[in-house]
Amino acid sequence: MAKLLYIQASPRGQRSQSNQVAQAFLDAYKQKNPDDIIEKLNVFEADLPSFDGLAVQAKYTIMHGAEHTQEELQAWKEIENVIEQFKSADKYVLSVPMWNFSIPYKLKQYIDIIVQPGYTFSYDSQKGYTGLVTGKPLLVIYARGGQYAEGTKAQAYDLQKRYIEQIFGFMGFGDIKSIIVEPTLAAGAETAQARLKEAVEQAEKSARYF
Repeated sequence: MAKLLYIQASPRGQRSQSNQVAQAFLDAYKQKNPDDIIEKLNVFEADLPSFDGLAVQAKYTIMHGAEHTQEELQAWKEIENVIEQFKSADKYVLSVPMWNFSIPYKLKQYIDIIVQPGYTFSYDSQKGYTGLVTGKPLLVIYARGGQYAEGTKAQAYDLQKRYIEQIFGFMGFGDIKSIIVEPTLAAGAETAQARLKEAVEQAEKSARYF
């Protein structure tokens, strides 16, 4: 029995194309793997701790082995709880819309919480950086209003897929698959529906082997 963590990064519910494709994947996955646990984390609904001055201060105090206050210890414990939930999964699905060519701010907050030395990556002066979350597959479902195909001038504006693959790769993910729904706006409703249908079919097929 495996645990799949579904990280939802759109606040638009079922109006979101990335959420719809993710749900199609999860439904098909559950049919194929009825005993697996699917845990959902909606970053817009979750009570994520702020990675603010106190948390940053706690991070460096504890990292350097210095004496910390109870407030610092509590702030860092909240960070550790989020990291623990993240690392406890065996498989991951992420649905993410493109906002201003990149990702929603709540997803960035979540990433800033979980990407921590000694937890999801390590550093050695000889080896450099090493990801600590390894051997786990990740499926990322992207939705974009425009179209950013590889080899086009528009590709340079895609800071969504590039960033997600870089930061999760930094944490050690080597098996990152993607499903892209585009364009959801630029070419009209008919094209958007056709692309959504194609993405749903791809998601259902991918779920059989995930």
